Amino acid sequence: MSASNTSHFRWLTLVLSGLALAAIAAYGSSGNPEVISHDYTQTSSQESGLSSELSSFTELAPIWTVISEQINLELSTPDLGVGIQRFGVVLSDDFGLIKFPIVKLTASHFPDGYDAEPNAEIENSALARFFLFPLGTRGIHTTDLEFDRPGLWSVSAEIPRADGSSAHVEVRFPVAEKAHSITVGQPAPASESRTVASTGDIATLTTGSLRDQDLYQHSIAESLEHDRPLLIVFASPAFCTNAVCGPQVEIASELQDDYGDKIDFVHVDLYANPHEIQGDLSKARLTPILKEWGLSSQEWTFIVGKDGFVTHRFENFAPKPELIEALDQTIANG
Repeated sequence: MSASNTSHFRWLTLVLSGLALAAIAAYGSSGNPEVISHDYTQTSSQESGLSSELSSFTELAPIWTVISEQINLELSTPDLGVGIQRFGVVLSDDFGLIKFPIVKLTASHFPDGYDAEPNAEIENSALARFFLFPLGTRGIHTTDLEFDRPGLWSVSAEIPRADGSSAHVEVRFPVAEKAHSITVGQPAPASESRTVASTGDIATLTTGSLRDQDLYQHSIAESLEHDRPLLIVFASPAFCTNAVCGPQVEIASELQDDYGDKIDFVHVDLYANPHEIQGDLSKARLTPILKEWGLSSQEWTFIVGKDGFVTHRFENFAPKPELIEALDQTIANG
C-alpha cells in the first residue's frame, strides 16, 4: 500500500485538533515517560492524500501514549467512555507478536494528572485473553474493564521475558463521559444502508473480493424491523492494513452460515463508491452512515438485540470466538 493510503487511515484511527491537545494539556499530562511509542497528531488532507470531502468528515478522538522500554503496544479500543468497556491491546517486541494466553491488565485513574500518583481507590484489574487472527500474523488481547469516571487513565501490564525477568508496559489515555460512537445500551440508528436490491450491483457495496450477497440483503433499517438480533460490520476489506484490523467481513460471512436462521447480518463498507476507487483513495467518498454511528476508526462490529438496542460493541477487529460468545448471549437473552 502506498504511503498516502497508509496515512489515510490516520484520521480513521485517531485525529487530534488543537482543541484536543489543549484538553490533554489541561489534564496535566506532562510526565516524563521512558519511551513514547504513539502520540497521534492531526494529518492534513494534503499530507494524507485525502479528498476535501474525506478530510472534512474527521472527528476529534483521544490521544494515547505508550510507555515501555521493551514492549510495543497498539491500543485497539481508543474510543472509551465511562462504564464497562471492551478493552483491547496488541502486544509485541523485537521478536514479534506476544501470544501469552492470558495477560493481567491493571487500570488506574489519575485525578491530578500523570505527574501525580494514581487514585488507588478505583484501581481495578482484569485478565485479558489472547486471540490469534486468521492466517496467524496478527493477534489481540481483550477483556472488559470498568472506567467509573472520566479523565486520565492508564492500563499497565508486566510481560514475562525469556531471562525470567518481566517488562513493564503502560498505555495512557483519556476516558470521556460518553464514548463517541453508539455504544451498549443505546438504540441502534435506523440507517438506510444500501443493499443489492437498491443498487443492483454488489460491486458498488464493498471494496473486498469476498462478495457474499447474504450480507447485503437488508438495510440496517429493514433489519431492525425484523424482530430478531442483528450483527453489523463497518469495514473496508481492501484497505485493512494495520495491527488492529482483520478480516471482519469474512468472519461475518462465516457466522452468517451458522446463525443466519436466527440473526440478520449486514456489512456496510466505509466508502460509498467502492467501484470507483480502484486503489485510488483520492476518489473515495465516505458513507454518511459512519457519522450516524459516530465512528472514527476503520473497523467496527455491533450486535443489536431484537428490541433494537445495542448489546455488544467491538472497536477494530473482533475475533470469531468473541463474536460467538456475544451472539449466543444475545440470543439467550431474547
